[in-house]
Parts: sequence; structure tokens; C-alpha cells
Amino acid sequence: MGIFTRFRDIISSNINAMLDRAEDPEKLIKLMIREMEDTLVELKAACAGVMAESKKVQRQLEEIVDRAGHWEDKATLAVRKGRDDLAREALIEKRRYTRRQENLQQERDELDHLVVQYHEDIRQLEEKLKSARDKQRVLIQRHVHARRKIRAQQEIRRADSTEVMVKFEELESRIDRMESEADLVNIGRKGDLEEELDKLSADEEIEAELQALKTPTASQNV
Repeated sequence: MGIFTRFRDIISSNINAMLDRAEDPEKLIKLMIREMEDTLVELKAACAGVMAESKKVQRQLEEIVDRAGHWEDKATLAVRKGRDDLAREALIEKRRYTRRQENLQQERDELDHLVVQYHEDIRQLEEKLKSARDKQRVLIQRHVHARRKIRAQQEIRRADSTEVMVKFEELESRIDRMESEADLVNIGRKGDLEEELDKLSADEEIEAELQALKTPTASQNV
């Protein structure tokens, strides 16, 4: 089939062009389905046209058959009437219609064969279109998964690179320094606090000794 062959050529050229440009497979799948749908519409329209033409030829063929039969009846009548001359003329007309009938019969047979080819191409294309639609969702999901996997692998390789590891080590060293500085600040504050507490303890001891000194004096006064 011309149209179906053209469809295969279009699909092949589009696939090759998109692969050369490394385009998105999702777009490629959608393009293929759209091409199939458009071609299917063309096939059905062309098939309908051929079927209509076949019916037209069939009507002409029936008319020609009637006319050939008409002139055969005329020839038979002329023979009965002893008019062989008229019978010959009638048979000549019959032969003209008979030849026309043969041509129309051949044309109708070719059209009918063409319709059969169209039906077969339509059936095949509908099957391919159904299969493409069924696979579209799975193929898109696989493509999305593949893109994510590629991105993940790229991140893994980047994380394993020397440059990244050096940056991590620098960051770790910076955090170590910050923690050390924080510890030093805390150590200073801890010393001040302990010193204040020690002063309080010393004050309490002095007060206790003072009270002890006062206690005997108080007893003597009694």
C-alpha cells in the first residue's frame, strides 16, 4: 500500500532525525502514535473512496450487462423474423457492450482487491496503534526511571571525586576548629564560675570560725 509504505517511511525518518538530535523518547513515542493516528485516518478515508468507486463501477457494470442482454434479445428476434442483417447489427452492438462489460469487470475486480489491501493495512495499523498505546505508559515510566538513575549515578560519581572529598575534609576541619573554640570559651567560663563558688565557700568558713569565736564569749557572759 502506498499510504502505509509512506507511513513507514515517515516514522523511520522521524525516528532517525530525533535519535540524531538525542531528543526525549517520550516525545518520540507520542510522535509515533500521532503519526499512526493520522495515517489511520488517511487509510480509512482512502478505503472509503475506493469502496465508493467500486460501487459506482458496479452500477455501470449492471447497466452494461442489461444493455448487452437487450441487444442479444434484439438479435434473437431478428433471427426469428428472418432478418439476419438486423441480427448481425444487434450482435455487433451486443459485442460492443460485452467488451465494455469486460473492462468494467476488470476495473471492479482491481478496486475490490485494493479494498482488501486497505482493510489489511488498516487492521495491521490498528493493531500496532493499540500496542503502541499499551506500551506508551510503561515506556514513559522506564524513561523517567532511567533519567533518575542516570542523575543518581552522576551524583555518586561526583561525590566520589577527589574535589568533593577535599571539600568535605575542609568542612570537617572547619567544624573541628569551631568546636575547639567553643570548648575554650566554655573552659574560661567554667574557671570563673568555680572561682566564685570557691569564694563563697571561703566566706562560709570564715563566718563559721567567727561564730565559733563568739560562742565561748557568749557562754562566759552567761
